[in-house]
Amino acid sequence: MISNKKAMAKQQKEIIVPDGILAERIYRLRDENVMLDRDLADLYGVKAIRLREQVRRNIEKFPSHFMFQLNDAEVDIMVSQNAIPSRQYLGGALPYAFTEHGVLMLSNVLKSNLAIKMSIKLIEIFVQLRKSLNTYTELSLEIERIKKKLNNQDKNIELVFQYLDELVEKKESPASTERKQIGYVLGKENQN
Repeated sequence: MISNKKAMAKQQKEIIVPDGILAERIYRLRDENVMLDRDLADLYGVKAIRLREQVRRNIEKFPSHFMFQLNDAEVDIMVSQNAIPSRQYLGGALPYAFTEHGVLMLSNVLKSNLAIKMSIKLIEIFVQLRKSLNTYTELSLEIERIKKKLNNQDKNIELVFQYLDELVEKKESPASTERKQIGYVLGKENQN
C-alpha cells in the first residue's frame, strides 16, 4: 500500500511542470508549432529511442500534418537559433517534430497515465499559444489602423500649417500695386 502511494505521489510530482517550461519546448517549424521527440520523451518519462520506436510501429496514426522528421538544414537552424547545444543533444538522429495533433496522438500510442496527463497539459499550452497569436494579430491590425489615422492627421495638420504660413507671408509682404480708393469724392464746389 505504501509503495502505491509513493508511486502515485511520484507521478503527481512529475506532472507538475510549469507552463513556461512547457512553452519553451514548443518551436516554430514549417509554419507549425511543434515539439521535438526528445522533449516529449522527457516529459512522458520514456527514452527518446522508445518513443520513436512506438511511432514507427504506429506510423499510420501519424500523417504528415501530425508529425514530420526534420531535415539536416532544419536541425542546423534549431541548433544555431534555439537553446539546443548541439546536434548530439537531439539524439544523434534526425528528430521527429510533433504538431498539436501529433502530441495528442502520442498519448494514445504510449498509453501511460503520465503520457495522457502530460498530453492534456501540452494541448492546453498549444491552445494558449494559438489564442496569444490571435490576440497578437488583432493587436497588430489595430495598431496599423491607428497608424493610418495618424498618418492622415499628420497630413491634415501639415496642410493647416502650410495655409497659415501662406497667410503670414501675405500679411508681411506689402502690396505691390496701390489700391484704388472707392467712394464718393466731394468736389470743391460742394464744400460749404
